[in-house]
Amino acid sequence: MSTVLANPAEMIHRGAPHLIHSDEELATYTEALFELTSKADTTPEEDEAIDLLTLLIESYEAEQYPVPPADPVTVLRYLMESHNLRQKDLSDVFAGEGNVSQVLSGKRDLNKDHIARLSERFHVSPAVFFG
Repeated sequence: MSTVLANPAEMIHRGAPHLIHSDEELATYTEALFELTSKADTTPEEDEAIDLLTLLIESYEAEQYPVPPADPVTVLRYLMESHNLRQKDLSDVFAGEGNVSQVLSGKRDLNKDHIARLSERFHVSPAVFFG
């Protein structure tokens, strides 16, 4: 066994990343990930840390905040409701309230620009908007 992994419990005791157990830890890990990914140049060790933090964050979020599979309009309605938003609140995303109405009524599909702006606004993967 590698001497680095000879005592994993001691590594965690010293502060090595571990499974996330709370939203507070999630916020701490997310902040650390943001700081690392904001660097212009990263070392191989920092790249490994980015991969590890991403894996830990995704695992926690998938368990604690699963997004049920649904059609794009249902996902959008859910996000609007959970953020207490009305159609007019998304007019900037859709370049007008009329476009929001058309999407929500099923008369118009989300396009790639809508999806990009929605995923950024709600901090979700663009994949949730693909039915």
